[in-house]
Amino acid sequence: MTGDEDFRIGQVGDNFQVYGTNNIGKIGTQNNAPQDPQAALQELIDLVQVLRGRVREDDRAVLDESLDALTEEDVERGALRRALGSISGVAQLVGEVGLPVAEAVRRVLALFGM
Repeated sequence: MTGDEDFRIGQVGDNFQVYGTNNIGKIGTQNNAPQDPQAALQELIDLVQVLRGRVREDDRAVLDESLDALTEEDVERGALRRALGSISGVAQLVGEVGLPVAEAVRRVLALFGM
């Protein structure tokens, strides 16, 4: 590679191809993400468990501690928010492999009104 090529692995976001004239706007579809807060939380827990196997030991310890808070019955709202922040931090640090987890954290925060 000379450095001038557009090099990407995978795709994040929407991809549109427009043909013809007078095209205005777009029609999009939402992904099938859960709209129920508990379902979104369970999806996040599942994604974090997968991410655990792809991160370093110190990051895994942060994820494990956060998972304990997420799976705790009647978890305090502040503890839940801190756990989500820790998970999001690890997900962002590890890059592309953490993107699904980061998105799931944002969805949980929104659905729980945080």
